[in-house]
Amino acid sequence: MKYMATYDLMETARNTNEWLGATARAMASYPMFALSMNPMVQLTAAWGEVTERTFGRMIAKPDWGIRSIVGPDGTDHLVDILPVVKKPFGDLVQFFVRRREPAKRRVLLVAPMSGHYATLLRSTVASLLPDCDVFITDWHNARDIPVSAGKFDVEDYTLYLAEFMRFMGPETHVIAVCQPVPLALAATAYLAAEDPDAQPRSLTLIGGPVDPDAAATDVTDFGRRVTMGQLEELAIQRVGFKHMGAGRLVYPGLLQLQSFISMNRDRHSKAFSEQIVRVARGQASDHDAHNRFYDEYLAVMDMTGEFYLSTVERIFKGREIAENKFTVGGKKVDIGAITQVAVKTVEGANDDISAPGQCIAALKLLTGLPDSKKASHVEPGAGHYGIFAGKSWRLNIRPLVLNFIDANSGAPEKPAKAASA
Repeated sequence: MKYMATYDLMETARNTNEWLGATARAMASYPMFALSMNPMVQLTAAWGEVTERTFGRMIAKPDWGIRSIVGPDGTDHLVDILPVVKKPFGDLVQFFVRRREPAKRRVLLVAPMSGHYATLLRSTVASLLPDCDVFITDWHNARDIPVSAGKFDVEDYTLYLAEFMRFMGPETHVIAVCQPVPLALAATAYLAAEDPDAQPRSLTLIGGPVDPDAAATDVTDFGRRVTMGQLEELAIQRVGFKHMGAGRLVYPGLLQLQSFISMNRDRHSKAFSEQIVRVARGQASDHDAHNRFYDEYLAVMDMTGEFYLSTVERIFKGREIAENKFTVGGKKVDIGAITQVAVKTVEGANDDISAPGQCIAALKLLTGLPDSKKASHVEPGAGHYGIFAGKSWRLNIRPLVLNFIDANSGAPEKPAKAASA
């Protein structure tokens, strides 16, 4: 599978479907067909419109779409999206609110690198902006990164997070969502040993696989069923000549999207069938609920091959974080070295990707942290998406996270030194 031809074959299939949709939409929209009373004409045009948009948005990075927020004085404040640290594989981006004094809460939102862009957390950012200065990790599409930029695996990801935390300073409160949860924990522990003054004030871990074996899901079962050799052969491809990263080994976003959809195939099929009918009846719009969701859900990015494989091998199969055996550059990262950073875990009771138990396992690893600085929450009835961007986040979890941040703001108390013998 590690050939450019397989990568280009997938892109050819995507491009062909987009073209077929555009052709059907254009052909069935000719005025002459208005004389026909056959409903198949409208359905064909609607199928073409939905199909063209579906396959077209798979390769387009969504816009943040956050133009302004309402300030406490009732006026609109424009929001500038500014990269403040630029790196080959990802930037640290600030949502700078014009005409507003720096907020008391300074938040680093760690976005997942699991096939979707950081814009997946758009609603999370929008909900935090009125009360916080928000920064986010904006990971780049691996197909656009030249081979000359080198590798990027879980150790490099951890070092990126440590560098971003250093840049933001010790008054930072980190919120990690999904995939980066164990690596955000590792990056904090790395700073605890290497640069204690750069540690954040608090760390909120939302729905991440600190210990994948704590509760089985389809994701963990898949990791157990296949060997690393099989996974490399089936999942890793080389970027085609069309892109800047030509020749780079990647786990294609289109393959990841296929696995996402296969987990809920019937629900997605029903959603698209109903959307075609709505378009045919003239009941759909450019920003209706279906398009708002799928414009984001279908926009996928490639991950570097070494990042994908090292995640499966070291986080899921080897359980290096769960067993406190993770290393960076040959040096062990001891989770127990965290003694000052308050840590809170958040899980969804109905999470089928990172089931309850996987994230809260982080608290057991924090052997040097007093219980007063540990907290956990399981949201009843919430699935994976709901705990960071859905109704559960808006109504219940966001207030809890902000209260946790407030309770742990200010300079931490130094742990008491052991009395001399």
